[in-house]
Amino acid sequence: MHISDGILPASTCILGYATTGGLTWYSLRQINRAQNPQENIPKASLLTAAFFVASWIHIPIPPSSVHLILNGLLGTVLGYHAFPAILIGLFFQAVFFQHGGLSTLGVNAVMIGLPAIFASYLFQLHYLIGKGNRFVIAMFAFLAGAGGLGIATLIYIALSITSIFTGIGAEAQQTAIYGVFLAYIPLMVIEGWFTAAVVLFLRRVKPELLESKN
Repeated sequence: MHISDGILPASTCILGYATTGGLTWYSLRQINRAQNPQENIPKASLLTAAFFVASWIHIPIPPSSVHLILNGLLGTVLGYHAFPAILIGLFFQAVFFQHGGLSTLGVNAVMIGLPAIFASYLFQLHYLIGKGNRFVIAMFAFLAGAGGLGIATLIYIALSITSIFTGIGAEAQQTAIYGVFLAYIPLMVIEGWFTAAVVLFLRRVKPELLESKN
Protein backbone atom coordinates (compact mmCIF):
# COMPACT_ATOMS: atom_id res chain seq x y z
CA MET A 1 0.00 0.00 0.00
CA HIS A 2 3.00 2.30 0.35
CA ILE A 3 3.28 4.73 -2.56
CA SER A 4 6.79 4.99 -4.01
CA ASP A 5 8.71 8.02 -5.28
CA GLY A 6 8.00 9.28 -8.78
CA ILE A 7 4.36 8.18 -8.93
CA LEU A 8 2.46 11.14 -7.51
CA PRO A 9 2.61 14.72 -8.87
CA ALA A 10 4.60 17.25 -6.86
CA SER A 11 1.47 19.13 -5.80
CA THR A 12 0.03 15.99 -4.16
CA CYS A 13 3.31 15.29 -2.36
CA ILE A 14 3.46 18.87 -1.05
CA LEU A 15 -0.14 18.67 0.13
CA GLY A 16 0.69 15.37 1.83
CA TYR A 17 3.58 16.94 3.73
CA ALA A 18 1.45 19.92 4.74
CA THR A 19 -1.33 17.65 6.01
CA THR A 20 1.16 15.44 7.83
CA GLY A 21 2.69 18.49 9.50
CA GLY A 22 -0.74 19.60 10.71
CA LEU A 23 -1.69 16.14 11.97
CA THR A 24 1.67 15.72 13.73
CA TRP A 25 1.28 19.09 15.44
CA TYR A 26 -2.27 18.29 16.52
CA SER A 27 -1.30 14.81 17.78
CA LEU A 28 1.63 16.17 19.82
CA ARG A 29 -0.61 18.90 21.19
CA GLN A 30 -3.13 16.30 22.37
CA ILE A 31 -0.33 14.15 23.84
CA ASN A 32 1.07 17.11 25.80
CA ARG A 33 -2.34 17.66 27.39
CA ALA A 34 -1.97 14.38 29.28
CA GLN A 35 -0.96 14.46 32.93
CA ASN A 36 2.27 12.60 32.10
CA PRO A 37 3.06 12.98 28.37
CA GLN A 38 6.16 10.77 28.60
CA GLU A 39 4.33 7.83 30.15
CA ASN A 40 3.42 6.12 26.88
CA ILE A 41 6.74 6.67 25.06
CA PRO A 42 8.12 3.15 25.78
CA LYS A 43 4.89 1.57 24.56
CA ALA A 44 4.85 3.81 21.48
CA SER A 45 8.49 2.90 20.74
CA LEU A 46 7.70 -0.82 20.94
CA LEU A 47 4.73 -0.55 18.59
CA THR A 48 6.69 1.69 16.21
CA ALA A 49 9.19 -1.16 15.89
CA ALA A 50 6.33 -3.61 15.31
CA PHE A 51 4.94 -1.36 12.59
CA PHE A 52 8.41 -1.02 11.07
CA VAL A 53 8.82 -4.77 10.57
CA ALA A 54 5.15 -5.53 9.74
CA SER A 55 5.59 -4.71 6.06
CA TRP A 56 7.94 -7.67 5.71
CA ILE A 57 5.28 -10.16 6.85
CA HIS A 58 3.65 -10.94 3.51
CA ILE A 59 0.40 -12.88 3.29
CA PRO A 60 -0.18 -14.72 -0.01
CA ILE A 61 -3.53 -13.79 -1.56
CA PRO A 62 -3.57 -15.03 -5.18
CA PRO A 63 -2.49 -13.81 -7.63
CA SER A 64 -0.21 -11.67 -5.47
CA SER A 65 0.44 -11.03 -1.78
CA VAL A 66 -0.26 -8.26 0.72
CA HIS A 67 1.45 -7.30 3.94
CA LEU A 68 0.29 -6.33 7.41
CA ILE A 69 -0.20 -2.63 8.16
CA LEU A 70 -1.19 -2.65 11.87
CA ASN A 71 -2.37 0.97 11.82
CA GLY A 72 -5.64 -0.03 13.48
CA LEU A 73 -3.76 -1.80 16.27
CA LEU A 74 -1.51 1.22 16.83
CA GLY A 75 -4.50 3.54 16.98
CA THR A 76 -6.33 1.23 19.39
CA VAL A 77 -3.45 0.94 21.84
CA LEU A 78 -1.65 4.28 21.39
CA GLY A 79 -4.33 6.87 20.63
CA TYR A 80 -2.71 10.08 19.38
CA HIS A 81 0.76 8.57 19.80
CA ALA A 82 -0.09 6.41 16.78
CA PHE A 83 0.37 9.14 14.17
CA PRO A 84 3.94 10.17 15.07
CA ALA A 85 4.78 6.48 15.61
CA ILE A 86 3.58 5.62 12.10
CA LEU A 87 5.39 8.63 10.63
CA ILE A 88 8.69 7.53 12.19
CA GLY A 89 8.15 3.93 11.07
CA LEU A 90 7.43 5.03 7.48
CA PHE A 91 10.53 7.21 7.44
CA PHE A 92 12.83 4.34 8.42
CA GLN A 93 11.08 1.96 6.01
CA ALA A 94 11.78 4.42 3.19
CA VAL A 95 15.38 5.10 4.20
CA PHE A 96 16.55 1.56 4.98
CA PHE A 97 14.43 -0.58 2.66
CA GLN A 98 13.10 1.82 -0.03
CA HIS A 99 9.59 0.77 0.99
CA GLY A 100 7.61 3.85 0.04
CA GLY A 101 9.65 6.98 -0.57
CA LEU A 102 10.78 10.27 0.93
CA SER A 103 8.88 12.44 -1.54
CA THR A 104 5.69 10.51 -0.76
CA LEU A 105 6.34 10.21 2.98
CA GLY A 106 3.72 12.83 3.79
CA VAL A 107 1.07 11.17 1.63
CA ASN A 108 1.84 7.73 3.06
CA ALA A 109 1.70 9.08 6.61
CA VAL A 110 -1.74 10.58 6.01
CA MET A 111 -2.97 7.45 4.23
CA ILE A 112 -1.91 5.12 7.05
CA GLY A 113 -1.78 7.41 10.11
CA LEU A 114 -5.10 9.25 9.80
CA PRO A 115 -7.12 5.98 9.84
CA ALA A 116 -5.18 5.00 12.98
CA ILE A 117 -6.64 8.02 14.79
CA PHE A 118 -10.09 7.04 13.52
CA ALA A 119 -9.50 3.49 14.82
CA SER A 120 -8.64 4.90 18.24
CA TYR A 121 -11.95 6.74 18.47
CA LEU A 122 -13.83 3.72 17.14
CA PHE A 123 -12.37 1.47 19.82
CA GLN A 124 -13.25 3.95 22.57
CA LEU A 125 -16.93 3.50 21.69
CA HIS A 126 -16.91 0.25 23.63
CA TYR A 127 -16.97 2.34 26.82
CA LEU A 128 -20.39 3.67 25.83
CA ILE A 129 -21.91 0.30 24.92
CA GLY A 130 -20.50 -2.29 27.29
CA LYS A 131 -17.49 -1.29 29.36
CA GLY A 132 -15.88 -4.42 30.75
CA ASN A 133 -17.81 -6.76 28.44
CA ARG A 134 -15.27 -9.05 26.79
CA PHE A 135 -17.33 -9.62 23.66
CA VAL A 136 -17.97 -5.91 23.14
CA ILE A 137 -14.28 -5.09 23.61
CA ALA A 138 -13.28 -7.78 21.10
CA MET A 139 -15.91 -6.59 18.61
CA PHE A 140 -14.77 -2.97 18.68
CA ALA A 141 -11.10 -4.00 18.59
CA PHE A 142 -11.87 -6.06 15.48
CA LEU A 143 -13.71 -3.12 13.89
CA ALA A 144 -10.83 -0.79 14.75
CA GLY A 145 -8.23 -3.11 13.26
CA ALA A 146 -10.22 -3.81 10.11
CA GLY A 147 -11.46 -0.22 9.83
CA GLY A 148 -7.98 1.27 10.05
CA LEU A 149 -6.87 -0.74 7.04
CA GLY A 150 -10.21 -0.26 5.25
CA ILE A 151 -10.01 3.54 5.40
CA ALA A 152 -6.35 3.45 4.31
CA THR A 153 -7.41 1.33 1.34
CA LEU A 154 -10.12 3.82 0.39
CA ILE A 155 -7.59 6.68 0.54
CA TYR A 156 -5.24 4.66 -1.66
CA ILE A 157 -8.02 4.02 -4.16
CA ALA A 158 -8.90 7.73 -4.20
CA LEU A 159 -5.25 8.59 -4.90
CA SER A 160 -5.16 5.92 -7.58
CA ILE A 161 -8.17 7.40 -9.34
CA THR A 162 -6.89 10.96 -9.20
CA SER A 163 -3.14 10.53 -9.62
CA ILE A 164 -1.79 7.00 -10.17
CA PHE A 165 -3.99 5.31 -12.76
CA THR A 166 -4.81 8.39 -14.84
CA GLY A 167 -2.68 7.27 -17.78
CA ILE A 168 -4.55 4.03 -18.46
CA GLY A 169 -7.96 3.36 -19.95
CA ALA A 170 -11.15 3.45 -17.92
CA GLU A 171 -11.66 -0.31 -18.07
CA ALA A 172 -8.07 -1.07 -17.02
CA GLN A 173 -8.35 1.52 -14.27
CA GLN A 174 -11.52 -0.07 -12.95
CA THR A 175 -9.94 -3.53 -13.01
CA ALA A 176 -6.87 -2.30 -11.14
CA ILE A 177 -8.96 -0.59 -8.47
CA TYR A 178 -11.19 -3.62 -7.97
CA GLY A 179 -8.08 -5.77 -7.71
CA VAL A 180 -6.63 -3.57 -4.96
CA PHE A 181 -9.88 -3.54 -3.00
CA LEU A 182 -10.50 -7.29 -3.27
CA ALA A 183 -6.91 -8.10 -2.30
CA TYR A 184 -7.19 -6.15 0.94
CA ILE A 185 -10.58 -7.49 2.09
CA PRO A 186 -9.04 -10.72 3.49
CA LEU A 187 -6.25 -8.67 5.09
CA MET A 188 -8.84 -6.46 6.79
CA VAL A 189 -10.27 -9.57 8.43
CA ILE A 190 -6.81 -10.73 9.48
CA GLU A 191 -5.88 -7.32 10.90
CA GLY A 192 -9.21 -7.11 12.73
CA TRP A 193 -8.74 -10.55 14.24
CA PHE A 194 -5.12 -9.82 15.20
CA THR A 195 -6.06 -6.51 16.82
CA ALA A 196 -8.86 -8.17 18.81
CA ALA A 197 -6.48 -10.93 19.96
CA VAL A 198 -3.85 -8.42 21.12
CA VAL A 199 -6.43 -6.26 22.89
CA LEU A 200 -7.94 -9.23 24.75
CA PHE A 201 -4.44 -10.36 25.77
CA LEU A 202 -3.56 -6.90 27.08
CA ARG A 203 -6.91 -6.68 28.87
CA ARG A 204 -6.02 -9.86 30.74
CA VAL A 205 -2.37 -9.13 31.62
CA LYS A 206 -2.10 -5.31 31.67
CA PRO A 207 -5.49 -3.59 31.28
CA GLU A 208 -4.12 -0.13 32.05
CA LEU A 209 -2.54 -0.10 28.59
CA LEU A 210 -6.03 0.08 27.09
CA GLU A 211 -7.26 3.05 29.10
CA SER A 212 -8.80 5.90 27.08
CA LYS A 213 -6.09 7.80 25.17
CA ASN A 214 -8.21 10.58 23.59
